[in-house]
Amino acid sequence: MKETADVFPLTEMASRFVAQLTQCQKLKLKVLEGSSKHVLIELPYDTQLIGYPDTGVIHGGVITTLMDTASGCAVVCSIFDKFGSLEISPTLDLRVDYMKPAEPFKPVYGFAQCYKLSSSVAFTRAIAYQDSIDDPIAHAVGSFMRISPEMVGEEFRQALMGEPRND
Repeated sequence: MKETADVFPLTEMASRFVAQLTQCQKLKLKVLEGSSKHVLIELPYDTQLIGYPDTGVIHGGVITTLMDTASGCAVVCSIFDKFGSLEISPTLDLRVDYMKPAEPFKPVYGFAQCYKLSSSVAFTRAIAYQDSIDDPIAHAVGSFMRISPEMVGEEFRQALMGEPRND
């Protein structure tokens, strides 16, 4: 089954994964890159996301959601690339360190890597930034539970694989 993982475009699968999540739809998150090594997601600036009306700064919870989503998406891509299967991987732990506020009126990018897959847990690191990844807004480390492919619902699997629904 590894052949499937080699030819399947992970950016497209990552995009479909993000499109399935209601909070991502509301935030208008867009996957720019998806690979076995990383995921890059764009969060466009929106006045509805402002946490501090006097400054126009995006709420920190939105940045956390961006990094959690990018990290979870990186896990899905990494598992699919390595094993050729889909797994549900809910967040076990996510530690976020904020370094500075995001500048108003500019998109924020979430870059995440799944750097270790054990038999039951996936480990990630992520950075939220605007102009340069070397000047982060925040960074995060996370762990995600690996749940067997049999637990992935058929409708969700079809959506991620880009297959038509069997209605």
